[in-house]
Amino acid sequence: MSLYTPDEAALRELAAQIESLPPRPHHAALLEIANRVRPDCSFRYALSRGGWYRPGGVLAADGERLAESLDDWARAELESCGGDIHELVERHADSGLLVTRHSGRTHYFVGAYGPAPADVLQLEVEELQEILDRELIDKDALPEDLQELTEPVAPILLDAQPVGAPRYRFRRLVDLRQVIVRPSSSDGYAKGLPRMLYEWAHSSAASRGHFSDHWMFGLREHQDRYRNPVVSVSPVSCHARELKPFQWNIEASGVDMSAQLQAFDRAAGYPGAWYFHLVAGTITPPKVAYAVVRDLDNGFRYLPDAEAGLVRSWAVEPYSV
Repeated sequence: MSLYTPDEAALRELAAQIESLPPRPHHAALLEIANRVRPDCSFRYALSRGGWYRPGGVLAADGERLAESLDDWARAELESCGGDIHELVERHADSGLLVTRHSGRTHYFVGAYGPAPADVLQLEVEELQEILDRELIDKDALPEDLQELTEPVAPILLDAQPVGAPRYRFRRLVDLRQVIVRPSSSDGYAKGLPRMLYEWAHSSAASRGHFSDHWMFGLREHQDRYRNPVVSVSPVSCHARELKPFQWNIEASGVDMSAQLQAFDRAAGYPGAWYFHLVAGTITPPKVAYAVVRDLDNGFRYLPDAEAGLVRSWAVEPYSV
C-alpha cells in the first residue's frame, strides 16, 4: 500500500471545504468530503476530546468586535501608547471591554486503506465556539504589565454566553504508517509501539476487525535537543471510557480469571482486548498478566495459543506504550 502524501494545495482545499460546513452531531457532511480524499479509504468517526480553550478576541461593551486576537490587539495598543502599560490601562479602564475565548473539541476520524494496523489515514478536525470569558480590566486590580492584562491571575469572569455559532477548523490529515516508520529520536518515540502493532497483526484481534476499529493515535509534535521536529505517537482506545469502570479481581485464577478476561473482551468488542489494554494504558493491571501466566503454567488453557504466547512474551519482557 502506498503512503498518502497530499500536497499543500490539496490540504488547503480540504480544509476550506470542511471549514465551510456547519458542525452537525454525526458529522455526515464532513465525512462525505473526507471520503473523497482517497478512493480506497472510507473514513468513520473514532473519538472526540474536549474541554480545552484558546484565547479569543476583544469586544466592546455593546458587543461590537474590536479584534479577533486579544494578544495582537494588546500589543498594538501598547505600541500606540509608547510602551506605557499605565497609559493603555487609563485609556480603556472605563470602556467596559470584554474578552472572549474559544471553547473547543477535537474530533478524530480514521480510514483504513490496508490490512496492517498502521495502514490508516487519520483526520483531525476541531469544533470551536467563541464564548464570553471575562472583563478586560479589573479596576480593583489594575494590570502592571502586558501579561497581567492578557493573562490575569484572578480575572472577573463572565457567564459563558456564545458569541458566535460553532464552526469546524481543519487541524491535520496524516498517514499513520508514514509517521510510525519515520526515524525518531529516543526521547520522542514510543518504543513499544512497533511491538504492539506487530502483536495485533498476529493476534486473534486482527481476525475480528482492523486496528482502527478500536484504536486511534494521539500525536504530539515537539523539538528534540537539536531542534529537529519530532512526532510522538501513542495509541488511544476508542472505548476506554466505557471500560474504565471494569473491576479486576487480581486474586482470581482458573475459571474465575477466564470469566473476567472474557467479560472484558466482550465489553471492548474484540478478543484479546484485555492484553492490549495492558500494554497501552492502565486499565489492565500488570498483576493480571502475571496471574494469567501462572494459570498457564498450572495447565489452564482458557486462552487461544496466540494470546497465550503474547502474555508469556510480555511476562519475560514487559513493555508499555
